[in-house]
Amino acid sequence: MTKIRVKGFQIFRDRYGVWRCYHRKTGTRIDLKAAPLGSAEFFAECSRIAAIGTAKAPGKPGSLGLLIHEYRKSAVFQDLAPRTQSDYLRLFDYLQPIADTPLTSFDRALVVRIRDKASASLGRRQGNYVKAALSIVFKWGSERGFILGNPAAGISDTRRKKGIPDANRPWSDAEREAVLEAASPSLRPALALMMFTGLGPKDALTLPRNFVKAGEIATRRSKTGEPVFWPMPSPLAAILAEAPPHMAVTLCASSLGRPWAQGGFSASWVALRKRLEAEGKVGPGLTLYGLRHTIAVILRESGADERTIADALGQKTTTMARHYAKGADLRGKMRGVVKDFDAELAKRRGPK
Repeated sequence: MTKIRVKGFQIFRDRYGVWRCYHRKTGTRIDLKAAPLGSAEFFAECSRIAAIGTAKAPGKPGSLGLLIHEYRKSAVFQDLAPRTQSDYLRLFDYLQPIADTPLTSFDRALVVRIRDKASASLGRRQGNYVKAALSIVFKWGSERGFILGNPAAGISDTRRKKGIPDANRPWSDAEREAVLEAASPSLRPALALMMFTGLGPKDALTLPRNFVKAGEIATRRSKTGEPVFWPMPSPLAAILAEAPPHMAVTLCASSLGRPWAQGGFSASWVALRKRLEAEGKVGPGLTLYGLRHTIAVILRESGADERTIADALGQKTTTMARHYAKGADLRGKMRGVVKDFDAELAKRRGPK
């Protein structure tokens, strides 16, 4: 490939032959799965990080800005997965207008006001993420003497309003079939990969083809770093076998035979979804992340426990597995459980 150079960034292959990219001044890593080397997303991320790195001052002494600056330089932050670092940097960008606020001014009431303002402008989930980012930074700072205690500790998330449909709802069987039937030959393999393995869009689109061997997928989630292993379900194997040939390093490719750009895939998916909604073939609220919920629900209904579901989705804990599997129909499972329970009772009673 053509050698790419960007001023202020170190681009190299590590000892395993994997490309890496770091901003020299701040040490910030670029997630090359989310922003492939040489892509428009890559250069945009370089520009964003470079702009932050060239700021004239990290922040006033004793301010939130200085605390965030010190946290970003720490090994704790640098050891996070690139995707997680990127998520935190976006939240820190949002907090930039209050960077000069003295740490002594922060109390629970102020954190709640910041959370609520973020929720009003960015949405409930992002508001909660802003609060969580503050809590992480304050906790790190309190352990190192920058601030007394953590004023964000114990503050609850903004709750969903009653009656609002769940975000990323599971897809029905009919919706999955309708989408696969209507998808273009280049779109179908990526959708099937998400649909039958639970990989998120970024992980599915950047999955190298050499990570699939003997009908088995072995990878790691970019967000958590957790391993994901899936022997390929037969519907997925059939769709991949019929996919248009290409020379891309990724398993899935666009109609041009190149790795999918996140923006290009998203635009194609949205156009397909809107068309199917207009035709009445899928319901409203269909999202790609809803396919992770779909996998969890199917596994739960088939009897899988929460740890198994967490392993299947690449989650470190069972908390998110429980969330993803919410709404599973357990009637079939419980009929079998009660049948076994009834048989055990009969055995304990003995012959009459």
